[in-house]
Amino acid sequence: MLVAKTEPSDTSRRQVEEIQRERLATAASGLEDVFFGYDSWQISNEGKQTLMLDAEWIKANPGQKVTIEGHCDERGTLAYNLVLGEKRARSVQKYLVELGIDPNRLTVVSYGKERLFCKDREEGCHQKNRRGHIAVRVQ
Repeated sequence: MLVAKTEPSDTSRRQVEEIQRERLATAASGLEDVFFGYDSWQISNEGKQTLMLDAEWIKANPGQKVTIEGHCDERGTLAYNLVLGEKRARSVQKYLVELGIDPNRLTVVSYGKERLFCKDREEGCHQKNRRGHIAVRVQ
C-alpha cells in the first residue's frame, strides 16, 4: 500500500492558528486588566483586588503560563512609554509573586503605546490604555 505524505495546507495552518487564538481567548476570559494612573506604575487598591482574583485563576490552572503586558497611553515618546510599560508589567509580576504565583510561570513584555486599546484623544480613553494585561500563553 502506498501512502502519500502531504504537508499541511495554508488553510489548515490558519485553522489551527485560529483554534489556538480561540483557546487563548477562552482561557484568559476570566482575567482582568489592571489600570494605572498617569505616568505611574503603582498598583491601586482596586488593582490589587483585581490581581487577587487573577491570581486565583492562575493558581487554579497550574499548567498555564502567562504573559504580563505593560501598556501606556499615546502621550510621551516611544522610548519613554516602553520603559513605563515595563515598569507597569513588572509591578504586576511582583504583586502576583507576592500572592504566591511561581515567577517561572510569568513572562513580562512592554508594548508601550504600540497597542492602544482605545484611540480617542480624551482622558477616558487614555485611562483604558494605561494598563497591565495578563494573557495566557498557548502551549
